[in-house]
Amino acid sequence: MENNRNFFITIALSVLILTLWQVFYMNPRVEAQREAAKIEQQRVEEQKKAAEAANPGAGTPAPAPGAIPNAPGGDTVTAAGRDQALAASTRVKIDTPSLEGSINLTGARLDDLKLKHYTETVDKNSPEIELLNPSTLPTGYFAEIGFVGNDKTGTVPGADTVWSIEGNPTLTPSTPVTLTYTNDKGLTFKRTFSVDGDYMFTVSDTVQNSGSSAVSLSNYGRVTRYDKPAVASTYVLHEGLIGFTGAEGLQEHKYASIEKDKEVKPGKSTDGWLGITDKYWAVTVVPSEKQPFQPRFGYFVDGRHRYQSDFLTDPINVEAGQSATVETEVFAGAKEVAKINAYAEDRHIKRFDLLIDWGWFHFITKPMFWLIDTLYKFLGNFGLAILATTVIVKAIFFPLANKSYASMANMKKVQPKMLEIREKYADDKMKQQQAMMELYKTEKINPLAGCWPVALQIPVFFSLYKVLYITIEMRHAPFFGWIQDLAAPDPTSLFNLFGLIPVTLPHMLMIGVWPLIMGVTMFLQMRMNPTPPDPTQAAIFTWMPIIFTFMMAGFPAGLVIYWAWNNTLSILQQGVIMKRQGAKIELWDNLVALFRKKPSPAE
Repeated sequence: MENNRNFFITIALSVLILTLWQVFYMNPRVEAQREAAKIEQQRVEEQKKAAEAANPGAGTPAPAPGAIPNAPGGDTVTAAGRDQALAASTRVKIDTPSLEGSINLTGARLDDLKLKHYTETVDKNSPEIELLNPSTLPTGYFAEIGFVGNDKTGTVPGADTVWSIEGNPTLTPSTPVTLTYTNDKGLTFKRTFSVDGDYMFTVSDTVQNSGSSAVSLSNYGRVTRYDKPAVASTYVLHEGLIGFTGAEGLQEHKYASIEKDKEVKPGKSTDGWLGITDKYWAVTVVPSEKQPFQPRFGYFVDGRHRYQSDFLTDPINVEAGQSATVETEVFAGAKEVAKINAYAEDRHIKRFDLLIDWGWFHFITKPMFWLIDTLYKFLGNFGLAILATTVIVKAIFFPLANKSYASMANMKKVQPKMLEIREKYADDKMKQQQAMMELYKTEKINPLAGCWPVALQIPVFFSLYKVLYITIEMRHAPFFGWIQDLAAPDPTSLFNLFGLIPVTLPHMLMIGVWPLIMGVTMFLQMRMNPTPPDPTQAAIFTWMPIIFTFMMAGFPAGLVIYWAWNNTLSILQQGVIMKRQGAKIELWDNLVALFRKKPSPAE
């Protein structure tokens, strides 16, 4: 009991020290760093304004010939809000079952898009997700299609081109929108936007050459973003620039890596896609397969710093009196698994399914998602689907687990012989080990059998964690009671009496109801077995459930519920098998022994 008391004191002191360190050191340091970054940003902006005032003609340098142009006005940031920024330009309304927003007629740019079916939080009054924003906002994020010309072509549509509406002024799945622009060289550009009921836009550009000589021009497409996600990225999934083109295949560049590399140019391609992906959303451009194109991923510091995935096609020749048409697709929306897969198959977009980061163990993760999603369609609740999945997985591995538990039961039967060997060869570890191995061989026991049930959980655990973390289907998916988002941690905490005490706790102290249930089930499962004779192993046996409780508290609630339910099934399964094998179930004796006062040496 003295050792246990010391352990409790050590853990309590450790928690106290970590809490004080977080509150009085890390939090002020983070705030100081944010304030310093804010001051530095203000200083840079002031220097830029002063330089522009001293040399009004300087501005942002013009793009080099054949280069993709910058945004109009040098991407200048405005102090106006989102509504004011949208009102500052003429727009074409977008209204679909899944999207609402508008197309900016300056640049014919997709820079205003909200997702109707997704909100920022689980609150009913939470605002819709704003996916795309005008470039004049700090959160500027847009997709743009244009052309790069030369002296013969004259001015071609780009970032600052003002288009005219021809006919219908609202883009819906049943009513495309057509825009036109005619330049000083006799080139007429007709752009038709169409959209499906989900998240895919089709941009069809027709170039009519009314001049007297042939011209050549290149088509470009880009996805540009000025800010980064507010939530820090994690190793579990990729967020940043992404694409699949050419022989190189999948390209993934996190924000930090592209800031360092500045520019990455894979080889030319005639198929594929590229863009920018977040955890749940993505914006990509899909070039036409009729024209070779050069993909590029970059971080640019001219004007405003920005992240950009873009492509530039080889020159397209248009003879005098002739026309040419090029088609580009733009995906902007939620990364819903079924819809992403349908786009890849129906529109023949090469490996578009890789837009969802299934990871290296996709051969486990994908089937796991399919099983959970299929059960959800029958049960109507993802939490129940996870519980049902656990039962199915346990049933699949039942023969192996049954064999393992049977072997463990046999080990309990020979435990007296094992203790006898340890006492007999207490001073000779080599002979003790040899005698133990001979006993295992004689009794046909596998000493590692008990590891298999735990080992089998590891790939299932990881794949379920991946599914919960990356798939939007799990986002804001409720269970029952206080669990309104299976992809988020349990919001309750033992340390504020589950909300009775109105205090904000550090993340490490958010030990909710389900993590506690998981810890208790893990403790009971471990107590089904005899306490190891080695003191170190016994201590690990005792404290592992507590450590796992703290560790798992920050994981998605769906994963913790799975682990608790899996432990419960394992306890029942192990108990039944032990009873059939005639082995004693040690649970009650171990619980009594744990809290029984040990006799002192004098006694």
